[in-house]
Amino acid sequence: MAADSPAPCADGPPSRLRPHARRQPWILTYHSVADPSDDPYGITVSPARLDEQLAWLRGRRLSGVGVSELLRADAAGRRGLVGLTFDDGYADFLDEALPVLRRHGFRATVFVLPGRPGGVNEWDPLGPRKPLLTHDDLRQVAAAGMEVGSHGLRHQDLTALPDEELRRETRHSRELIGDLTGVLPEGFCYPYGYLDRRVAEAVRTAGYGYACALAPGPLLSRFALPRTHISQADRGVRLWAKDVRHGLRQVVSPGAGLRDSGPVRAGGPR
Repeated sequence: MAADSPAPCADGPPSRLRPHARRQPWILTYHSVADPSDDPYGITVSPARLDEQLAWLRGRRLSGVGVSELLRADAAGRRGLVGLTFDDGYADFLDEALPVLRRHGFRATVFVLPGRPGGVNEWDPLGPRKPLLTHDDLRQVAAAGMEVGSHGLRHQDLTALPDEELRRETRHSRELIGDLTGVLPEGFCYPYGYLDRRVAEAVRTAGYGYACALAPGPLLSRFALPRTHISQADRGVRLWAKDVRHGLRQVVSPGAGLRDSGPVRAGGPR
């Protein structure tokens, strides 16, 4: 549901900065919502900064929704929406992110790791250990009206896996989430943003309707949707600049197939 009225935002862009004519859905990437003081990867946003960023979106008359809803709306010609995604399934989503989303009347997609229930982010060699959602927590996320998508089972580089293990990471994670929530997930998110044609085809074969990357390059398609990473430093003009940069990306046709390409190993946030 859209927010009732725009909210003021500190450090907002000058009045001359207007929304550009968006050519493809804009999807924002969040990870952990907590104290960002120990954050070597730049993936943690404080609850206060998240609140400020969502207020900035409202000030531009944009409403945050999950990716499935965003794609359906875009196909129907409905504008004024932005996709919100939270990767890795950090436990702080329930206590910190969800209340902020509810305050603004926004929804989001949470990409979870059902193979690590109640675990920690062992894939990050630096920084603090952050607890992950348990299976009960995952059910609460779904019950709160958020879209639950798969991030694989255990946050592995899928391009390095043999075929059978790749099938487990894609198909089995989808089945497990479906068992937990009662709804098979529509969306998948590539760990680390790494994908190649084989991995994207495995995601499609597993039954997903879309998949999110970071900067998919020549693999750009409905199964390699680009997203914009959001950090604690993003306010006002920085958010506006990221919006403009997104608008310069290649157009995605919702029904587009995969293009031939080698692996896309975009670095950056987890």
